[in-house]
Amino acid sequence: MPAIHYHDALNDALERMDDLGYERGAGADLANHGPMGAEALAVLGHGGEVAAWVEGYRTAMPHHEVPARSFALDPADETSWRPALGDFSRAGDWEELFRRELAAAPWRDVLARWWPRLLPGLLAGLTHGLIRTAHAVRSLAAVSGSASAGAGAGAGADAGQPTQHQLTELARGLAYWAARFAHLPGEVRMSGQHDLAGAIAALPRTAYAGPGKRGRAVAAQRLARPAELAGYHEALGSLAPTGTQWLLSEMTTAFAGVYLGHPELFPVPLVHAVTAPAAVRLVLPHLPDELHEPSAAALWHVHTTLLLAFTDDRGGEETAAREAAETDVPPFDELIARAVEHGDEHVLKFTEACRREHALRPDPRYGAAVLAAQQRIKPRRR
Repeated sequence: MPAIHYHDALNDALERMDDLGYERGAGADLANHGPMGAEALAVLGHGGEVAAWVEGYRTAMPHHEVPARSFALDPADETSWRPALGDFSRAGDWEELFRRELAAAPWRDVLARWWPRLLPGLLAGLTHGLIRTAHAVRSLAAVSGSASAGAGAGAGADAGQPTQHQLTELARGLAYWAARFAHLPGEVRMSGQHDLAGAIAALPRTAYAGPGKRGRAVAAQRLARPAELAGYHEALGSLAPTGTQWLLSEMTTAFAGVYLGHPELFPVPLVHAVTAPAAVRLVLPHLPDELHEPSAAALWHVHTTLLLAFTDDRGGEETAAREAAETDVPPFDELIARAVEHGDEHVLKFTEACRREHALRPDPRYGAAVLAAQQRIKPRRR
């Protein structure tokens, strides 16, 4: 198969998926993963596979239509846009707002203006607003020749101007984040005594005491009311101050271990505890320095909520690092080939994020977690 450049493969994919709504699934509100999966596949150096992957993705599950626009949101008037945060019926209005913003100003200016406004709702769509935005940012940075460190050789640096498809994708990432904005109670204070591993270990887990087997409905209830769970507010103040880049690496390694330690759980949600901080790392080089620490704090807020919502106990978290080191894990080149063959969008994104994070600070938990995800998540039929 002939090699297809990242830029060409991505823009072809975005054009093919231009008509897809923000969410998918009969009776469900699962995020549209198509643009993220296609961008990750191209970054992994498999641009020639992207078009076929997109066509398979389109037919795997029906997507909902984008909510119709009702009336314009004024970005200069907080009383206009703030009440629309978290109102998914306004997704079309949010997309139109960001399209106008990106037509009038450089994309980095728009990103820096809206990032602190959206940061308190980082959990939006189980962090998919953030992650979709980050994939779009990486594509735009590649065009301008300033891709962030560790972005992956597949992205390269395409000197030139972003296409309308790329700008639209950023508008949609931000719009989804705004429309599914999910404010979490409490406030993170980076003034505690624990490093990240200690803070995770200190977080109590609430066992499910209801009838039958604990399922996704219980996790959804906990996500909606995390402050009612033991340890939530204490955890928000448990982290000691530390450098943002170091903390991002601590987050991705620790939560790769958390993923390994819970084979009993539905295998998708905790993937995002790794891909979310990896996504923030892609965006930080394009944001003012003063937004870096609040971004890390918002991630810990989300991590606390995910742990309390999805885990009943610590499972195998304590032994995950040792077991990962003792596991016979293929090198990342082979894991990438397996991910491409596997085809699931979560597996592709997780493999790309762990490969990138491992290159920055090697740790056996990354490869072991990727291998586990490839085994636990059902492959997408090609």
